[in-house]
Amino acid sequence: MYCRYFSSSVLHSDYTNRYTPKQAKEKIAKFCAYQERCHQEVRDKLYSFGLMQSDVEEIICELIQHDFLNEERFSLAFVRGKFTYKKWGKNKIKQELKRRKISEYCIKKGMKEINDDTYIEVLRGLLSKKIDSLPSMQDYQKNYKAAQFVIAKGYESDIAWEIIKKEFSAS
Repeated sequence: MYCRYFSSSVLHSDYTNRYTPKQAKEKIAKFCAYQERCHQEVRDKLYSFGLMQSDVEEIICELIQHDFLNEERFSLAFVRGKFTYKKWGKNKIKQELKRRKISEYCIKKGMKEINDDTYIEVLRGLLSKKIDSLPSMQDYQKNYKAAQFVIAKGYESDIAWEIIKKEFSAS
């Protein structure tokens, strides 16, 4: 019954992504040209194409040589994007870069994209918006919830509590 609906050639071609190194190189170059990628992301994608380790490393070297792949550039773009659009804090951004196996040098370089004054203003805005969204609570409960919210987004707890005490606590 099963064989009547699915031929074996369809099953094998649809469920195993086998590419020659040349095909994989062309496909991965488009993948890298579309947006900045980290080395690990590209490595994982190449392995999903069914390539051997030697082919994967050779392709990665070629991508680096032709400037399709640049970890420093990736780090700068990643930090800028996550801070600007998702409003992530420094802790979460660093953690995510480490998870992607980005070098410490590139992480430090990327973190320089965040202006300290802008960082505090974004944090202040997030706290204010969160506190305003919690109408039926005591002030200390609102402050606690707001602090937990920004800490979960990767902001430093000491900075968050300092801002809350200065600007949102009823004296």
